[in-house]
Amino acid sequence: MKHTITMTSVQNYINGEWVDAEGGKVFESINPADRREVVALVAESSIADVDRAVLAAREAYKTWRLVPAPKRGEIIFRAAEALVKHKKRLGELVTREMGKVLAEGLGDVQEAIDMAYYMAGEGRRLTGETVPSELPNKDAKSVRVPIGVFALITPWNFPTAIPAWKIFPALIAGNTVVFKPSRYTPACAAELVRILSDAGLPKGVLNLVNGPGGEVGRALTAHPGIDGVSFAGSYAVGRALAMQSAHDGKESSFEMGGKNAIIVMDDANLDLAVEGAIWGGFGTTGQRCTAASRVIVHRPVYKEFIDRFVVRAKKLKLGNGLDRHTDVGPLASDEQLKKVQHYVQLGTSEGAELVLGGHHLTHGELAYGYFMEPTIFIGVRPEMQIAREEIFGPVVSIIKAEDLSDAIRIVNAVDYGLSASIYTADVNKSAVAERDIEAGIVYINASTIGAEIQLPFGGFKRSGYGNKHEAGGRGGALDLFTRWKVVYRDFSGRLQRAQID
Repeated sequence: MKHTITMTSVQNYINGEWVDAEGGKVFESINPADRREVVALVAESSIADVDRAVLAAREAYKTWRLVPAPKRGEIIFRAAEALVKHKKRLGELVTREMGKVLAEGLGDVQEAIDMAYYMAGEGRRLTGETVPSELPNKDAKSVRVPIGVFALITPWNFPTAIPAWKIFPALIAGNTVVFKPSRYTPACAAELVRILSDAGLPKGVLNLVNGPGGEVGRALTAHPGIDGVSFAGSYAVGRALAMQSAHDGKESSFEMGGKNAIIVMDDANLDLAVEGAIWGGFGTTGQRCTAASRVIVHRPVYKEFIDRFVVRAKKLKLGNGLDRHTDVGPLASDEQLKKVQHYVQLGTSEGAELVLGGHHLTHGELAYGYFMEPTIFIGVRPEMQIAREEIFGPVVSIIKAEDLSDAIRIVNAVDYGLSASIYTADVNKSAVAERDIEAGIVYINASTIGAEIQLPFGGFKRSGYGNKHEAGGRGGALDLFTRWKVVYRDFSGRLQRAQID
């Protein structure tokens, strides 16, 4: 299938201006469904570019923090309206640059729209508390205040949604931002920044620097002009950044993936459970932090579930995400492809039985992309690496459980705890699972995917450090991007000594 190919130039955005990297270097952003297509030529930043962006953000913070929050909300509301207007174009760009199928690309943009409207409304809330004082002629209240300049570092798998999850609450709270997107999805990031700029955001409030995470990301998060860090990505990188941020005393939040599981009990609606496992395992080609890479099946329905699951997975069509018939797009990069291939080989060597997939497809138009077959292992033991480590690809391990207690034990026996689900018709079983599963998000009779922006998003154990801030919620994003200030006002005209008096 042929599509119109356009290439764009992506510059940095610093102090209200689109500018080339100081050293003049560029790198290419490639369509993972067709390596022949260069989506964008992108400014490759250096430490000098980071310095300029942080300086601009620090200067802008002096006035942005004083802009009334409802006025900040009006700017974000205009950005929401623009996102709605350009949703189709932006969704297609997500598909071209990241690879997910168009329906998911449009969903990626819709999450940004939802977050923009939600946070625009927070401009007229940002609530604190007013409480009675224990002394006469004295009042007491708490208010939210901004923190300063935030470094926001985002991954490639949700190139519009995750930046929106971070940028909109940071701005509504009165912070300024230096934003570094993934090197694989810079064009999507630039479009989001452009929309905010056009909505009336003052210069220096939001700055964009592009480049590899190693040099540019480390320089940004370690910069003395940065007051807070929000990161979504791998555990290895997030852990190093978390240690650095703790050493520097910076506000921080790190979302670092998962090894999520679906439990299927013998009283489950198997048709529904199969669809949930297909969506959880192969949606976004398995490239979600909430992907269901483990399915833990109660022994009485183990064989029947496998039979149905394999038949359903065989029907999935791989291809370019812009083709409306495509179910599964490519992996995002050659790096991801090699990682998934490594785990397929590892699963086989560990003794798991490969019953579907496992191959990099190289025929026809698929030869030009990073396409990996939906892959299913059975006979997987909980201690195997494929059952414990995040693969981030279309690989699902099916594990047998003896009962509910055994299933929950298997779910919890990993280093991650982001998302989990259970399929059962028994309300008591669902209640036990809800209570005992060690995960930040638990679904009942639904897949591990489907978080909504009005609640916090985050996990336990290695799935995250710091505030559970992704998406929204009154106790989520705003708790990362604000701090509490308590104000006591005494209008008695005399010294009152609190508990002493």
